[in-house]
Amino acid sequence: MSALLGLSRVIDAFNELIGKLIRWLVLATVLISAVNAIVRKAFNIGSNAYLEVQWYLFAAVFMLGAGYAFLRNAHVRIDFISSKLSKRTNAMIDILGIVVFVIPLCLILITLSWPFFVNAWNTGEMSSNAGGLIRWPVYLLVPVGFSILLAQSVSELVKRIAFLKGAIPEPISVESGKSDEELLAEELAAEAAKKQAGER
Repeated sequence: MSALLGLSRVIDAFNELIGKLIRWLVLATVLISAVNAIVRKAFNIGSNAYLEVQWYLFAAVFMLGAGYAFLRNAHVRIDFISSKLSKRTNAMIDILGIVVFVIPLCLILITLSWPFFVNAWNTGEMSSNAGGLIRWPVYLLVPVGFSILLAQSVSELVKRIAFLKGAIPEPISVESGKSDEELLAEELAAEAAKKQAGER
């Protein structure tokens, strides 16, 4: 189990690095989108390549970030159910979900998407839009993204099994607590309550 936990730590560290890279991709997407909009409106200059690079970057954020989201426990959960269950029960449900759904889905999509990348690479497929970009980089994001998610799924599976065996504490990666949105909503509600109390 210690060797598997070591592998899990390596995968987690890799996805932490991916998460840091994604922040820069988001910034690049925003800057390119803003410059593209300004140049188009102010100077009536546009390019399909600029539009497509925005789409490529957005696709990169989404596809490469799936494993990081899983690591940080930022994926969708049914919290009102899971919060009522024990940690061990949640770990067993996670194991079932990873083994039955996530890993098979990743393997299927890697298998199905790889030929699209290979074909685009071999043919030099270009965008059908005038001045558009070559297609193989965006096709490559699909198998790479699902490979990263597959690796993180293995890491999460190892951590949950280790937790059930008592080898590690609860494996949820992200700190338990309220999100920024929840904290903001609570602050706004408190301010509104103070204002109402003052008016009385």
